[in-house]
Amino acid sequence: MMQMKTYKIFLAVIVAAVFVLPACKKSFLDEKVYSKFTPEALNDSLAFEAGIVGLQSQYSLWNTMNEDNNGNQGFLCVWQMGTDVAYNKAPDDLDPVSIPYTNYEKLNSADGPSAFVWKWSYNIINNANVVIANIDNPAIKLSAGFRNKIKGQSMFYRGLAYNYLATLYGGVPLITKPLTAPKTDFVRAPVKDVNDLIIADLNFAKVNAPSIDQLVAQSLPNKSMASQLLAEVYLRVGGKNAEAEAECNTIINSGDFSLITERYGIKASQPGDPFADMFIFGNQRRNQGNKEAIWVEETENPASVPNGAGPDLQSKFPGFRFLGSQHRRAWGSRYYNQAGMLLCDSLGGRGISRMALTYFVLNLYGPNDMRNSKYNLRRKYYYNDPSSALNGQLVKPGPGIDTNRNIVPKTNKWDQFDPNDTFGSSMIKDFIIMRLGETYLLKAEAQFKQGNTTGAAASINVLRTRAHAALVTASNITMDFILDERVRELIAEENRRMTLMRTGMLLQRVAGRGQKVTGIASRNLLLPIPQSEIDLNKDAKLDQNPGY
Repeated sequence: MMQMKTYKIFLAVIVAAVFVLPACKKSFLDEKVYSKFTPEALNDSLAFEAGIVGLQSQYSLWNTMNEDNNGNQGFLCVWQMGTDVAYNKAPDDLDPVSIPYTNYEKLNSADGPSAFVWKWSYNIINNANVVIANIDNPAIKLSAGFRNKIKGQSMFYRGLAYNYLATLYGGVPLITKPLTAPKTDFVRAPVKDVNDLIIADLNFAKVNAPSIDQLVAQSLPNKSMASQLLAEVYLRVGGKNAEAEAECNTIINSGDFSLITERYGIKASQPGDPFADMFIFGNQRRNQGNKEAIWVEETENPASVPNGAGPDLQSKFPGFRFLGSQHRRAWGSRYYNQAGMLLCDSLGGRGISRMALTYFVLNLYGPNDMRNSKYNLRRKYYYNDPSSALNGQLVKPGPGIDTNRNIVPKTNKWDQFDPNDTFGSSMIKDFIIMRLGETYLLKAEAQFKQGNTTGAAASINVLRTRAHAALVTASNITMDFILDERVRELIAEENRRMTLMRTGMLLQRVAGRGQKVTGIASRNLLLPIPQSEIDLNKDAKLDQNPGY
């Protein structure tokens, strides 16, 4: 709740206090409990580092199950279905949370996902503000370099959260100092003011955050994460396309990242391809060979890593964990409900087919495009139960086969099977949030918007060369083509709804491409301000977006 009753404790601060500090001296028996994330808790370098881990923990709530995002599965569908790439496969009574994002007449100011995003964003913002406000306290003995690093990483998260708000709602209340008491007189700032803060924050972050190889825990903010997000912001605000291209070039020319063009990792000797290798459990991190990844959230929970966080964070903050996401269940099919089929790793584990790829996506790829290989998009299923007379045969549509739910084409990017949890309660797989493939697409968009279609074609051809797809020329480049290429490259990775809202192309792209979409209108280029926020803001007017 934006009006700040009491903010949640940062998990990382608790972890630092409970698991790290007691090892230092016997005085740990002296009781000193912090009931919330206060300046008193930020009293040394470890506490500030824990604060950054805590911000990442708060960010991860977008992808993980928690009480505020409707168990996560339907919430994840909101950002894909009702666009050009996915449509609802689940019955309405199973997935009511996403219905207003396909039947748009039902989207209103009481919407749950919209309220979650608002609260989630402002929780990140307020806690980032706490770190930013206290890192310069001269009484705490810290080096200037450390202070700027922490400030830069905090500003990355604040800029990230405000970018969600600006993209989804337009102008929103600006809060740049910690809120420590209830406030009921918020007003919306002009979107330009919000954008100016985002740009300032990210410009500071890109200079002062560490490079990726300077980080022990590489899931925390680095310079290139700030540059990638800044490029996206520049493209959204308009008039800063050259600046967006420059940010992309900074990443591309840094020498820190490279596209995956050769087989690597734990299944390199098995059938597959380089593109698919990036999305195999155990291959996704930089230290596992993925030099394309700019930002990876460590979410796994193998037996060798107690309590769920990746080993880098575990070593620094014992007991810390990020909860697993539900992407596999949302994207994966229910093939195991078909007689003659068993749950298995090679079919991606247990999905529940909440959403499926549109016909537009399935017909988007040209000949030989690696991104359309059977290792990346599954179109065929074979019976795999040894006790079945059909074992080994192709599953064909026919009587008794529910092609709407069980046997459905799907992306393999979220495949993951845990033999210790065959039900698939949640993911134990890392989550690639930013990678170099998208950097080239953002660069192409920036070049196109400057009228440089030749340059845009060259940037896109870097990806198409990797994919063994036919190369394109300047005459092929339009905004539609760039958005098509984002699908080919980033399906099930990008937040498609936000991409289409950022570019102002949601309505155009749904027309002729979306499935099971009704009632979409110009008002849906923004989300409704949560009515609960408007009602509680009793001492000022918090204006609603038009049409809601």
